[in-house]
Amino acid sequence: MTYQELINQILQLQEEGVEFFNAGKSVLGKNILATHLGDYSGAQILIQAGIHAREYITSLLLVEQVRYLHNNDLVKNGGIYFIFLVNPDGAEIVLDGINSVDCEITRNYLIMANNNSQNFSQYKANINLVDLNTNFDADWGGGAQNVFCPNTENFVGFYPNSEREVQSLINFTLRTKPLLTISYHTKGNVIYYGFENESSENIARDQSIGETLSELTGYPLIFTENSTGGYKDWCIDTLKIPAYTIEVGDANLTHPLGVETLPEIFERNKDVPLVALDEAKKYAEEIDFTLPNVQKLTKEKNNESIKKGYITRLQSKLDRRSTNRRRHS
Repeated sequence: MTYQELINQILQLQEEGVEFFNAGKSVLGKNILATHLGDYSGAQILIQAGIHAREYITSLLLVEQVRYLHNNDLVKNGGIYFIFLVNPDGAEIVLDGINSVDCEITRNYLIMANNNSQNFSQYKANINLVDLNTNFDADWGGGAQNVFCPNTENFVGFYPNSEREVQSLINFTLRTKPLLTISYHTKGNVIYYGFENESSENIARDQSIGETLSELTGYPLIFTENSTGGYKDWCIDTLKIPAYTIEVGDANLTHPLGVETLPEIFERNKDVPLVALDEAKKYAEEIDFTLPNVQKLTKEKNNESIKKGYITRLQSKLDRRSTNRRRHS
């Protein structure tokens, strides 16, 4: 599959009457495609995919979910936002190779970070070598696998919310005010819920909803540990809403998952959007969407004093890790 073929599969939904809009832009200016099914009144939820470059199979899953729900007119008394591909720049590198990057300096930079290899099939990051699902301001830099230097995966960025794709997703979420979010990833056939410092009441609420999703999909429900800075984490930590990461595809499969895995993945997940919306409706009175007292984040992070504060925190983390390495050497 090429990048254009992936985009064409998404846009083919237009022929079936699905309307698209842009949820934001990537670093290279690509549109982050989104749609909405159902009513704009009542409870809303948000489902996003493709935030990791090599996990574009999740974008195709959303295409099938939207087709199934739209053609059968199943979404009523509430609505569902779908964001198909949060990281289009990264997906293009995985699908079309490094020569899809026009700038020679950027190509050389990416190849160097990729151990001087031109095989980018395992690439997770955006064009800036930032792992977008570690860049959100939710205990940023506190994950067990986080790295603090540009990398093809796990690099948290130089400060939280630094990346254009992350800013787009945050701003879109703040505008649409979903009562629940789902992030699709690969792989493992598992559902993650909860976040450090979440209240016990909210954890119980999120677990109850998660158990319903677990029963539906057959995926075990696991509380999140030693992982921070993701979109799910930000939704829970900042907005106080239930949010879930669903890892699709058997753990024994190899990245990137091939299209031959899609039928089984879709079958297990086709009703997840409807069930999640129904659960959000049940808990609507208990879900208090907390709107942060912030300016638009694309402007806020231009504040140099804020950047310096985050860089100081990053340096402190690096110093501690360096000290620990010397102690154990």
